Amino acid sequence: MPGLGLLFNYKREYFGYDLKAGLSVAAVALPVAIAYTELLGINAIVGLYACIFPMIIYALFGTSRQLITGPDAATCAVIAAVVIPLSAGDENTRWQLAIIMTAMTGFWCILASHFRLGAFTDFLSRPILQGLLNGVAITIMVGQISKVFGFDTSPDHLIEKLIEVPFRLMDAHLPTLLMSAITLALLLGIRYFRSRWPAPLIAMVVMTYLSWQFDLASYGIAIVNKEAGNVDLFLPVVSMSGFHPGVLRELLVPSINLAVISFVSFMMTARSFASKNGYDVDADQELKALGIANIAAALSQGFAVSAASSRTAVNDSVGGKTQLVSIIAALMILLVLLFMTDFLAYIPLSSLGIVLIVSSWSLLSIRHIWSYRKRNKQAFTLASFTLLAVLLTGLINGIGFAVLLGLLQFLRIVFRPSDQLLGVDEQGMVHSMNKDNGIEPIDGLMMYRFNSPLTYFNVGYFKKRVLQLVDSAPQRPAWLAVDAAVSFTYDDVSVFAAIDELIRELRIKGVKLVLAGRRTELNRWIERNKISLNEDDLIIAPDLYFVIRLYQSRQQIKEKQKEARKEALKQDAENNDENTVDAPTTSHTSTL
Repeated sequence: MPGLGLLFNYKREYFGYDLKAGLSVAAVALPVAIAYTELLGINAIVGLYACIFPMIIYALFGTSRQLITGPDAATCAVIAAVVIPLSAGDENTRWQLAIIMTAMTGFWCILASHFRLGAFTDFLSRPILQGLLNGVAITIMVGQISKVFGFDTSPDHLIEKLIEVPFRLMDAHLPTLLMSAITLALLLGIRYFRSRWPAPLIAMVVMTYLSWQFDLASYGIAIVNKEAGNVDLFLPVVSMSGFHPGVLRELLVPSINLAVISFVSFMMTARSFASKNGYDVDADQELKALGIANIAAALSQGFAVSAASSRTAVNDSVGGKTQLVSIIAALMILLVLLFMTDFLAYIPLSSLGIVLIVSSWSLLSIRHIWSYRKRNKQAFTLASFTLLAVLLTGLINGIGFAVLLGLLQFLRIVFRPSDQLLGVDEQGMVHSMNKDNGIEPIDGLMMYRFNSPLTYFNVGYFKKRVLQLVDSAPQRPAWLAVDAAVSFTYDDVSVFAAIDELIRELRIKGVKLVLAGRRTELNRWIERNKISLNEDDLIIAPDLYFVIRLYQSRQQIKEKQKEARKEALKQDAENNDENTVDAPTTSHTSTL
């Protein structure tokens, strides 16, 4: 528990900052948590359940001093997309499924932390995550249109909902639409004139007071208590007796998707605020903390939590110093849960819809995706594809496509990575050779870099590229040096079988293979794979600079040997000439 150690050594001068930040975080978290619960169609108080224990748990197990956990737009939207179709319209079943899916998500996170898979935080690239979050934001905003306008029914899918809106504007419930307009005006007005005030909290308090004081439910305006079926709002408890274990099969893949999405956004938030405040976070410990926080949410009848970026930003802007902020905020929410549930029952659903739309608007960054178009067309394609997949196929399928796309992107890079021929500059430093960059090759020595670890599914491409470069060279090299530090990362039988074949083919072409880097490991792996280490065919060198010196020294030796042979031949020729000059002249006479 890294946070526990920090609390034991707590500095008193931090308390004023943490108290102010904790109250501010609670003020923002209260209305947002209740609003996100409406996405699931379950009792609004459950949103507070999902705040209290997870925030305390993360304060103890997390390594970020600013991060606040809680209900998040993306996680709630994912859960809703899974549990609503499976619940067949029963609220108790939806609640059960949300709890079980949350527990499964926590289990996957803890299991991944056990195997130290925190490095997979970058599995979903930033363009894919941008497309996903924009799709989630649009899905949430469109889903709230029926509550904002007071429509009785609404289609299940996003495209149908958008098509329906123009044809149903005349059916809007005017009192509900008025409440939505007042809530929006309050939110925008407070943000414009008093940007530091908790606009969602003030707007929800005002609208709930109006609903309670003037009995707005009698005018047909939907409120939390009426929507929940008059369930007792004082600490309601879900019954798990009727849960069917067979449903776990339906939750298996979605819970893995949810764990991936939650952790990626979790780490993006944690790292950004840690970098801003000058400390580091442990990815594996954060993965464990997220898993335990979700288990705590499930055990307290809540639903999945992740990094609440808006509440984390509030914490940082107010000046929160330690994890005590989360504990203070959780205790404040607990007081509201214990003593103010009757008042919360009068919250208008249209006002919650406006709060959700405004909150989701901060996730929307189409301009950011469009900016990729000039900077990086591949990133623009990835982000746009993910966004369209979420909008056209639904949130769950869209997440599946996003994860698959991230995997395919990674595999494409590993299958067919980039490669370079290397040369040296005027100072003798090794660099990649490009057009007009002044890097020159070394005569007779071709240096090659393959920018991916060699494995069984790309070694064939590696071999093909090497032979192509050797055959297309203006002058066939005597040595081919491969940067082994980049390519040879582990012992793969298929890789070394292909290397053995490459050695034989290069021998026919009169080229010697040199592997530069990882000398100790390569010698051990080559011996294990029974490859003949004949220096006429293969040399293992410490690095490319050693290869250059070795090649040049051997070339010098050859030049000296050639000069010596020339001198020897010249000396032999001179000796032969001298012998011819000094030999006695014999006259041949004929005798009778």
